[in-house]
Amino acid sequence: MTNWREYIVSDKAVLLGKPAVKGTRLSVEFILKLLANGWSEEQILKNYPRLNKAALQAVFAYVHECMQDGLLFSLEQEAV
Repeated sequence: MTNWREYIVSDKAVLLGKPAVKGTRLSVEFILKLLANGWSEEQILKNYPRLNKAALQAVFAYVHECMQDGLLFSLEQEAV
């Protein structure tokens, strides 16, 4: 698995400290939003040339680790 710590940083002076790809102003949240909106990896890399495949893999590795550590919580299901 990609070592996300080489690619994902948090700096209060950049995007108010949101986790972002190192050397960019592209937050993890923004990249996930692009993917959720149907963007492909190729579209993201073409439109944001400062990113590379390893940086995108680092986004997923970061989110995976957050989920394992309980930093992201599951949604409660509505009663039917």
